[in-house]
Amino acid sequence: MFRHALLKFMVPAALLLGSQSAFAESRLALVIGQSAYRSVPALPNPANDARAVTQMLTDSGFEVSTASDLSQGQMREAVSDFAGKVAAKGADTVALVFYAGHGLQVDGENFLVPVDIDPKRETDIPIQAVRLNDILNTLTSVPSRMRILMLDACRNNPFPELKTAGSGLAIVDAKVGAPGTFMSFSTSPGAVAEDGSGNNSPYTSALLAAGKENIPIEETFKRVRLAVNKVTDGRQTPWDSSSLTEDFRFLGTSVAAPKPAAAPKKSVAEWTRDLKGKPVEEANEVIVADGTDEAYEAFAGLYPQTALGRLARDWLVRHRRMVAWNEAVLVNTASAYRSFLEKFPDSDLSATARKLEIRLRNRPELTPAVAAANAAVPQNVALAGPTCPCNLQTPAQPQPLKVNAPVRRVEPDPPKKKADRKPRRPEPPDDEDVVVVRRPPPRVVYDDPPPPPRVYAPPPVSIGIGIGGFRGGNYGGGGYGGGGYGRRGGY
Repeated sequence: MFRHALLKFMVPAALLLGSQSAFAESRLALVIGQSAYRSVPALPNPANDARAVTQMLTDSGFEVSTASDLSQGQMREAVSDFAGKVAAKGADTVALVFYAGHGLQVDGENFLVPVDIDPKRETDIPIQAVRLNDILNTLTSVPSRMRILMLDACRNNPFPELKTAGSGLAIVDAKVGAPGTFMSFSTSPGAVAEDGSGNNSPYTSALLAAGKENIPIEETFKRVRLAVNKVTDGRQTPWDSSSLTEDFRFLGTSVAAPKPAAAPKKSVAEWTRDLKGKPVEEANEVIVADGTDEAYEAFAGLYPQTALGRLARDWLVRHRRMVAWNEAVLVNTASAYRSFLEKFPDSDLSATARKLEIRLRNRPELTPAVAAANAAVPQNVALAGPTCPCNLQTPAQPQPLKVNAPVRRVEPDPPKKKADRKPRRPEPPDDEDVVVVRRPPPRVVYDDPPPPPRVYAPPPVSIGIGIGGFRGGNYGGGGYGGGGYGRRGGY
């Protein structure tokens, strides 16, 4: 009896201690819900999604900052304040951002849409919206243990008149950015997410359920993918990308040990062998959990006449198109966009590709090696500084002046003088005092006894002479000998 009661007490205590150890690390979250759009129809669910995710994160040990219906300036300020909180907590902080609302891509860049946006043309989007890369760069600019971004932002384009805005969001690959980043999107790149008919979107509903399990974050979002794909009958499949080097769990203990190496990818033939003979629903769950092109290609080949097989084929074509588009945007040359158009001439991105090709037609293109190196530069990392013009010659360094040496004025060469003209008396330098002593007249010798000697008093000595005749009256006054030499006249 006593032993049974003790066991009942120890189990909850162990769970409580496990939860406390999980929350020993600093956990900060920023949750943004954008529902009350002013120039487009309001979205009912983002506000509900933000409240529900705030509660889930609070239960998971996060200190949550919630912000709703933000303008562009308010959104930027919220992200900046959040980065300041992360910096204050220290490098062992887990920083998480959840965003629910409209999002779209323009010219290969992803933008989150504030509620005060009112674009008249496509070029207004970069001015009035908030770049996703700016948020990523702000978070990576402060030391933190890891960064987690969850974006329920792939709803339909709220501005259908902007014909060149691509569908859904573009690829953001966390593997080419700063290590320790995990990104989850509510649907695959280039696809549109559903807002849902319930109180929460399909993505948020799946996240609320999977986030309560004590499992690694990759397994959490694998379950999110499966749940969303199932509830939408295959129309929507979330997508994620990770560069995490440590384990993270919403509940339970986060393990700081290095993550195990990923299993090698299987070929299409291997996937075909493993999927063959399975019921279509079961095989679909397997490929959705895996999420590779090879799995989808094998499934589409085995079940071409089924609805899930056709949706898998659509996913595969769209994903390959978005990968090719991402490569063209990274290279960003006319030939890169022309190559994309040759492969995908009639996609929703064709108009944008043609526009960018024309814009860059007269731009000098890089060699293939340099273009490949530029393509490897991550989009979501700010450049450290301007490019160094290494091909320019280093300017000659001026010679240091000698401290004790007199400063000599460099005068222009005087005009040529006639040979019969006597040289003019040199002008005294400005930094010297000239002392002029007039010699006494010569003595006169008389035959008669010399008269008593007369004492000639020498004229007073001048300690400065006016050079108004030389300077035109700028310093002193009068001609040579008249007035003192100085800025304030004679002495």
